[in-house]
Amino acid sequence: MTRLLLVLALVLTTLATAPPSYAGERGVRPVPVPREARAVSTAHPDRVVGHGTRASCTSAAVVRAVRRGGVITFDCGPRPVTITMRHTAKVLNTSRRVVLDGGGLVTLDGGGKRRILYQDTCDRRQRWTTSHCDNQATPRLVVQHLTLAHGNSTGQRYDGGGGGAIFVRGGRLKIVDARFVANRCDRRGADLGGAAVRVLDQYRDRPVHVVGSDFRRGRCANGGALSSIGVSWRVLNSTFVDNRAIGRGANPARSGTAGGGSGGAIYLDGNRFTLDLGGTLVRRNVANEGGGAVFFVSNDRTGTMRIRHSTLERNPSRRFETQPGIFFLGARRPTVTASVVR
Repeated sequence: MTRLLLVLALVLTTLATAPPSYAGERGVRPVPVPREARAVSTAHPDRVVGHGTRASCTSAAVVRAVRRGGVITFDCGPRPVTITMRHTAKVLNTSRRVVLDGGGLVTLDGGGKRRILYQDTCDRRQRWTTSHCDNQATPRLVVQHLTLAHGNSTGQRYDGGGGGAIFVRGGRLKIVDARFVANRCDRRGADLGGAAVRVLDQYRDRPVHVVGSDFRRGRCANGGALSSIGVSWRVLNSTFVDNRAIGRGANPARSGTAGGGSGGAIYLDGNRFTLDLGGTLVRRNVANEGGGAVFFVSNDRTGTMRIRHSTLERNPSRRFETQPGIFFLGARRPTVTASVVR
């Protein structure tokens, strides 16, 4: 009996201290999450932003912590706090890993003026480490239990632009239990995208993991939430609602247009890459051109897409699609299992 009580106490303590989930409106059955896609331990942080008060949690402190790298947590008091970013937090390419854990209480806000988080192993300004910058094992960037809101990368065209909240090229990226709200990138551009997240290159073509996360009200030329070129994704137990691809003219751009308008929620382009969409809700996203929910073009037709235990509904494609809410060109038709696509 004593042992049972101890176990029960441990479970209750864990539930009480665990960060809240950002999964949002669900209505779909979650799928198992592999170990490599789970949140990482922050029990022994390398850096702590703040010292117990809201006022101590500043943009400068976040920028400084990200530049120094390691496991980063926040101590901003017991209540939710919003940190308005005065500058973009940039990862140095010499960092082994950078883990940003908001504990479910922290919002990093771009104020509608700037990108929030940036990693680019091919950007010499962030310290040059190798001639194989597009296939660099580190830094490993993890964003967990954190909200990123009102990021805006408009006009930031280095390496193609996009990524209103997060831009990553090289190394690895993982997103767990995060919330993205009302992020923006350029309104025009045939292949520019990712109002929330833009990714170019991952080490050895390993997938970006997005788990238990929520994407809402993003706006960009393409990819109202996610966008990449030649990158694979594993998106599990997440929610995409009310995102929009607002460009016009598609890719390549029609005559007289600047291009864009595809992938209301997700825009993926390139050659050999994959999308695994599991336990995920994609609803009320809109593309002015193709793929109200998902735009997936594998130029050499080697890419594959799997949808399992997910619901994709009411995602209008205003000009073209191959299935409701989807424009897909790949190795074969998307594999759909125990899912609703309508």
